Amino acid sequence: MKSGESADLLLGIDVGTYSSKGVLTDLSGTVLRSKMIPHGVSLPRPGFVEQDADNIWWRDVVQIIQALIEGEDAARIAGVSLSAIGPCLLALDEHGVPLRPGILYGVDTRAHAQTTALEDELGEATVFAHSRMAFTSQAIGPKIRWLRENEPEVWAKVRTLTTASSYLCYRLSGQWVINHHEASHFMPLYDPQTLTWSDRFAGAVLGDKDLSVLPRLGWSDELAGFVSFRAAVETGLREGTPVAVGAVDALSEALSVGVVNPGDLMIMYGSTTFFILVEAAPVPDPRVWTVNGAYDGQFNLAAGMATSGSLTRWFADELARDLPEEDAYDQLFAAADGVPPGANGVLLLPYFSGERTPINDPKARGVMAGLSLSTTRDDLFRATLEGVGYGIRHNIETFRNLGAQVERIVAVGGGAKTTTWLQIVTDICGVVQEVPALTIGASYGDAFLAGLAAGKLKREDLQTWVRPGRIIKPNTSNQAVYERNFELFKRMYTQTRDLVHQLS
Repeated sequence: MKSGESADLLLGIDVGTYSSKGVLTDLSGTVLRSKMIPHGVSLPRPGFVEQDADNIWWRDVVQIIQALIEGEDAARIAGVSLSAIGPCLLALDEHGVPLRPGILYGVDTRAHAQTTALEDELGEATVFAHSRMAFTSQAIGPKIRWLRENEPEVWAKVRTLTTASSYLCYRLSGQWVINHHEASHFMPLYDPQTLTWSDRFAGAVLGDKDLSVLPRLGWSDELAGFVSFRAAVETGLREGTPVAVGAVDALSEALSVGVVNPGDLMIMYGSTTFFILVEAAPVPDPRVWTVNGAYDGQFNLAAGMATSGSLTRWFADELARDLPEEDAYDQLFAAADGVPPGANGVLLLPYFSGERTPINDPKARGVMAGLSLSTTRDDLFRATLEGVGYGIRHNIETFRNLGAQVERIVAVGGGAKTTTWLQIVTDICGVVQEVPALTIGASYGDAFLAGLAAGKLKREDLQTWVRPGRIIKPNTSNQAVYERNFELFKRMYTQTRDLVHQLS
């Protein structure tokens, strides 16, 4: 059963690292309702970052759907699409029940030994040629092997290996399907040349299991299935409502602000900073990730830092406990705005959870230099914001150094709401950043994907969904200090790396 002509509303839901958000829109992209639910992560050991698939991911989705459609005729919902943090690893038994908490994306660095072992066994060059990217903490293959080697009692019960967005699609539709973008990170089990799962290296990763443990593949805007009877009972949706394949959160966020043309770069200021650069053709490089886009035939050059918003959260929780919780961030950002560029001589490496691109160093850690007895908390917070800014510039320069074209930069995410931080990054990078009028986040892009999957929208309709907003231009008077400090930033990492590795 499919939605009829009267179905004129779309549901988009995104499960993020620290919160989940959903929107109800009409077919023109007007947001009618929104709902947000905060949640946390589990850090059982250094380098381990996990979340509960049912008590966080699915629970949030159910509560958000119920809140968004309350009082509405469920028959009006034309389609639903879900996105989530990723790529994550979730192991399930033969009944589709999670066997353990989900292992998160690149911020979880537990599989360093397995990464090294796979590189030695398969050959780094061979893996790169096959997967179009090198192993990093973002790769799922080493984490699968970690699970097999370290939790054999769990591994023996595994029937399905999937990721967060795919699991949520299953809970809603009963269909096991994963989008090609996230499947790219299940390296070396995915072949980007043929767009299929590959058994070429399956033995080294899966051991006694085969490719049947992986979901079928689909594009983010395709129809995955329809809301099942069970999900309809749990959520209040109408059984038979179309469900899109969905996406990783960053890809939906890029879509939500119109980052769909070659040369468009999205910078997502979230708990981590994530980059998606749209390309007409893949440009593989081991420092970043070459992956599929949301649509068939679209390519992305993706990158991600390990800490950004999570670092400002740490700062507020640990170094600003005296500030009222309701406006601690406002006070910190306001004070940082009064500190001159260069943070009065303080320089920070923001690698508090290791670092993903472009250094791909899970053993990296935060370093703060230049402290004196006159250093204030305001200086430290300004240095924190600038440290993230230098990391962003490092990624943008990496894109350009490998020949990728960056024509337009669009800023999104919670951090993009803060002009202070945006201006710091703009000045450090020497680039113009656009901030659309509507930056709701990935859930808005999900609503658009729901419309595509349900046949209610066409791709070109995105032009009317995205409305122009602010333009942040560089302040050239700050260029000299930031040019000098960026070079010091890179040198500080290389010169402290061995020492920090021993400490970590």
